[in-house]
Amino acid sequence: MTTAIGRKGAPARNTMEFRSYQSRAETLVKTYLLADPFIPYTSVFAGIFACKMVYDVCQLISSFYFRTYTTLTKIQRIEWNNRGMSTVHAIFISVVSTYFAFWSNLFSDHNLDGLLITRSSALSTFTLGVSAGYFLSDLGMICWFYPSLGGLEYVVHHSLSATAVAYSMYTGEGQLYTFMVLISEVTTPEINMRWFLDTAGLKRSSAYLINGVVIFFAWLVARILLFIYMFYHVYLHYDQVIHMQIFGILLVFGVPSALGVMNLMWFGKIIKGLKKNLAKRP
Repeated sequence: MTTAIGRKGAPARNTMEFRSYQSRAETLVKTYLLADPFIPYTSVFAGIFACKMVYDVCQLISSFYFRTYTTLTKIQRIEWNNRGMSTVHAIFISVVSTYFAFWSNLFSDHNLDGLLITRSSALSTFTLGVSAGYFLSDLGMICWFYPSLGGLEYVVHHSLSATAVAYSMYTGEGQLYTFMVLISEVTTPEINMRWFLDTAGLKRSSAYLINGVVIFFAWLVARILLFIYMFYHVYLHYDQVIHMQIFGILLVFGVPSALGVMNLMWFGKIIKGLKKNLAKRP
């Protein structure tokens, strides 16, 4: 009888212990990880840690499930894993950025809670910190293996992105425009897929052609038209933008302009590549 009661009491004790641990974990997250003074630091660390985890998981999965991976050189394997890492970040940040820029009430004109240009939240700041951690990690890899993972244009792109994202995260200024620019990361998975197909010897496949068409339209929308819309939005809210710090104003106008020029240059290459690919088709 006593044994039976003891057995029945064990699950209850386990449940209570689990709830106790859960409560402590939630308290830790709220008190330290998501507490306003710590967010800029914990979020960047979380982004760097996530990059390392995704890189290692990509390496593990690829070695077991992709035959092409085992035939690659050491530097090609590093780039393979690096592109897997950047793809995961791109999916994450483009989805969250779209939410904040167009669906969330945080940056809505109907929200009268202070100037639009200075609005932020714990979640938006944490998200930008994670993205800053990614850009720092990827920039470190690009510089370490330079120029194998990308040339000077990638160093400039990541340096500008890391600076703008970090500033917006730390000061809370211009987060809306930072998210608008980060939506352009939606083109990264398609670019990476093109490299994967090329590396796997599928450059003449239908998938490669379809990928090129998808890149064309995604790039046009996310890196050309969206940037035009962003500058139009800045124009409409110029009276608020001028209330930012001088460095913030320079970033709002300078970084998107520089990235916009680079986007146009790359778009020209995309068009040439797509025309060349279509011309080879019967």
